Amino acid sequence: MQNQKKVYWLGGLVVLFWSTMGTAFKWTLRYTSPEMLLLIASTASCFCVGFILVLTQKWKLLRQTKLKEIGSSLLMGFFNPFAYYLILFEAYNLLPAQQALALNYLWPVMLVIFSIIFLKQKIRLVNILAIALSFLGMLVIALKGQWGNLQFENLVGVLLAAGSSLLFAGFWILNLKDKREEGCKLFLNFCFGCFYVWVWVLCRNHLVFPPIEGILGGIYIGFFEMGLTFVLWLTALKLSSHTARISNLAFLSPFLSLLFVSIFIGEKILPSTFAGLVLIVAGILLPQLVKKRIAE
Repeated sequence: MQNQKKVYWLGGLVVLFWSTMGTAFKWTLRYTSPEMLLLIASTASCFCVGFILVLTQKWKLLRQTKLKEIGSSLLMGFFNPFAYYLILFEAYNLLPAQQALALNYLWPVMLVIFSIIFLKQKIRLVNILAIALSFLGMLVIALKGQWGNLQFENLVGVLLAAGSSLLFAGFWILNLKDKREEGCKLFLNFCFGCFYVWVWVLCRNHLVFPPIEGILGGIYIGFFEMGLTFVLWLTALKLSSHTARISNLAFLSPFLSLLFVSIFIGEKILPSTFAGLVLIVAGILLPQLVKKRIAE
């Protein structure tokens, strides 16, 4: 019981850090471009995860990496952090933080769709209803509840924010098929992803370092969005005797994110954003609730 309490504290701390990311993204983008933010954050995350591997003596496992696994990391590193965060940061650059963070939260729904397509998982009526419910939430957020005027205020931003969820879901499908130790896998993924970012920025001649605020914001995001928190979250899941309960803590994150965006960025949270986010989360949770009811 005492160990489980520690797990809840650890999981809660991770969720708290994740909840600050909408604010951190929007605040840091005041001082730098999406490309430079990703360059700083991905570089910081590589150092962070590398240090953790050395600290836990797991760096030795890197020697056992096979050529096929390197190829897997080359692909996963392209999906995440390179393409996923490049698109997500641009979405935050174009949209209010509340819209970008809520639309990006479609990724668990996309993961279900990809699991049905690529992992041949059976689709049930409850899955169809859940997907429809979440996409309805996306429309509520994107249209700001104005159903009489079916126009998107920033269609490009909406497509980027929703599209980022496709990339993240695709990354997790690849990740599920890769059975390597998570820390080593994450480190190699981010090393290759960081390499892609450097090539992208240098080829486009966009290497312009921001003021100290942008650098510190990028380092914070690299540590607490991409690096340390991911390792801590996996640790909490492994130590927990109630994995589902720990996983459900993550659903607090988008609502806390809205609170932080309101307080620190000064955005007025629209009722449509909150309502749409409730629909998205309800769609994610619905299959779990039905499955639990059947099991009882």
